[in-house]
Amino acid sequence: MPFANVIKDQGAVYFVTFTVHQLADVFTKQLYVDVLIDNLNYCINHKGLQVFCWVVMSNHCHMIVRSENNLSDVIRDFKKYTAKTIYKAIEKNNRESRKEWLLNVLSYEGRIWFWEEGYHGEEIFTRSFFETKCNYIHQNPVRAGIVEKEEEYLRSSAGEFYGIRKSKVQLSDY
Repeated sequence: MPFANVIKDQGAVYFVTFTVHQLADVFTKQLYVDVLIDNLNYCINHKGLQVFCWVVMSNHCHMIVRSENNLSDVIRDFKKYTAKTIYKAIEKNNRESRKEWLLNVLSYEGRIWFWEEGYHGEEIFTRSFFETKCNYIHQNPVRAGIVEKEEEYLRSSAGEFYGIRKSKVQLSDY
């Protein structure tokens, strides 16, 4: 699918998915989730990214996003920075029992290969489609059997949607 990851309208709202290479369960450790969340907030505050809904699962994340700038550039920068930073965090983490395996899985010929290529962007055209995708995002941990109710999962925006807790990622209104 050569056009599956093309952002046609750089100012539009998109549902995107970022998948860790070889589906490695990197985000089972809060340290690595924090790097991802910190970088999302950096992109919000400095690169014009808007995040409407998000979830981080063990080996992928979903978001609904838009950018005041070129969305493709923001996504590229986000993926590049998180790849390098999380890879280095794994290298330095003496408590990481899977260190050797993760470093091997997340590299190829001496280069970091943290994320799978692309981000499977789907443009959000209607409020109904937005709600469908947001529900899909928030139901991910329920479908995975991690929680019974989507608002219980701490690594998503569901808690803020239900008024239970503030999201760790600064959300924009749709």
